[in-house]
Amino acid sequence: MAPPIPYITPTAFRFMTVVAGTLVALASGTNYVYSAWAPQFADRLKLTSTDGNMIGAAGNVGVYAVGIPIGYIVDTKGTRLVALFGAISLFCGYFPIQLAYVAGAGSLSVVLLCLFSFLSGVGSCAAFAAAIKTAANNFPDHRGSATAFPLAAFGLSAFGFSAMSAMAFKDDTSEFLLLLALGPSLIIVVCTYFLQLLPPPPSYSAILNGEYPDSNLLQRTKPAENIQEDSETDSNRAIASFSSAQVTAVLPSVIQPRPTPPDAEADETSSLMSRPRSLSDSGSFFQYDQAKHNAHAAGPDIRGLSLLPTPEFWQLFLLLGISTGVGLMTINNIGNDARYTPSSCVMALWRHVNPDVDSHFLREQQALHVSVFSVISFTGRLLSGIGSDFIVKRLHMSRFWCVFVASILFCISQLGGAKISSPHYLIFVSSMTGLAYGVLFGVYPAIVSHAFGISGFSQNWGVMTLAAAIFGHIFNYIYGVIYDSHSKVLPDGTRQCSMGLECYSTAYLVAFYASICSGFLTLVGVFLERYRRHQRLLTEEDDIPQQAA
Repeated sequence: MAPPIPYITPTAFRFMTVVAGTLVALASGTNYVYSAWAPQFADRLKLTSTDGNMIGAAGNVGVYAVGIPIGYIVDTKGTRLVALFGAISLFCGYFPIQLAYVAGAGSLSVVLLCLFSFLSGVGSCAAFAAAIKTAANNFPDHRGSATAFPLAAFGLSAFGFSAMSAMAFKDDTSEFLLLLALGPSLIIVVCTYFLQLLPPPPSYSAILNGEYPDSNLLQRTKPAENIQEDSETDSNRAIASFSSAQVTAVLPSVIQPRPTPPDAEADETSSLMSRPRSLSDSGSFFQYDQAKHNAHAAGPDIRGLSLLPTPEFWQLFLLLGISTGVGLMTINNIGNDARYTPSSCVMALWRHVNPDVDSHFLREQQALHVSVFSVISFTGRLLSGIGSDFIVKRLHMSRFWCVFVASILFCISQLGGAKISSPHYLIFVSSMTGLAYGVLFGVYPAIVSHAFGISGFSQNWGVMTLAAAIFGHIFNYIYGVIYDSHSKVLPDGTRQCSMGLECYSTAYLVAFYASICSGFLTLVGVFLERYRRHQRLLTEEDDIPQQAA
């Protein structure tokens, strides 16, 4: 572990790790800005529509397919090594693409272009995994709030890079590609120092009773002023404090803890912004490694193949898959460039209203939908992450209620997509879908870490992201089949549908019913969590007389 920064307390450094993770996540979303440079790139290199789709798909495969191995490395080797690997991969992915653009047609084969696009996706996945792991680990009592910021930044990165492309590099794709090669990589390298996994603060104990703070109050350690300056004594007291917190967490609330002064008490409902002057400010915070972290990580530890026989895993996997599949179907077929998505909703509605609509106008409309989706998704992620902590700690309810809200929003957006026939009001569909998508992803990492533990969180999250890839393809395939069934083949071999809403409305109805299913799965999660918590409390109460005897 690196030595502490002078004049920076460990508590302040803990917050700095989240800020660094947020910047890294913001730099990791370059894969979602592909449509900002793909048309010009295809024109200069004389690529076909199929070639362009293959290059873009290779980047998506890089993001999703390596989630499990990248997560395993993060969990076993730490975050900084993976973040540096991500920075190198991003540079090695975008820089050859920029050189190919400068050289022109024939400079690189489509296979090599797909390989470099894949590398850029791998880099995004690696850097983002390191950022999320850092935030989730360093604020164990407030994982929803802590992970909300890098998650929101990752969702906003598409809007940021798209706006930068439009304003600063509108007529210079080469410079924009060079920016993508250098800018994100440098940001990640600079922030890597702060992506450190810190041990739990002394006031933390793992919540084993369903995240409900009323069943296990957490006690703050003695103020630092009353602790001797000897570092060895400090270290021993920290270990004792953490051990006692673990004991308090597993005993039922009927056993009263030893009284402490009123000003020293704090339960899990303490604010994320509160800053207790406890032993965590001593400087021994930085004497830490991954093995100690794994030894101190309380709660469940389920990862890898151990997930497969767990019913909770399949429930969470299906729930995330259905919801993300609906969201990806919507944004892929509203916001993507008309050249690479001939089945675009925007194109179908505008050409139904005005068959002679300009293709440049269509691209501007689609870019607008991408920006709206990105900004509102950013807002949803922040609201969901912070709001889920409020729901758990203040209202004593499950985080699953945030996912239920997302399911309702998906239902509303998909019903709108099936009924809205005017292109002027299609913005409602993209905005509601963006909000639902943001609310879903703002809370889901906290749910996964609570269900399976923080030690294997990165590889478990990598498994979960496979659901997005699988169900995204399923829903996009359904949309494409329905759209093609209403299209006619033109003399040049392309397909075109002039029926407006009828071209795709059935696909949105399918997504609407799928969203109802996701809402049902969410309610199942709420009641299962409540049932398991009730059974756990009954088991603990039954164990007390036996221990007393």
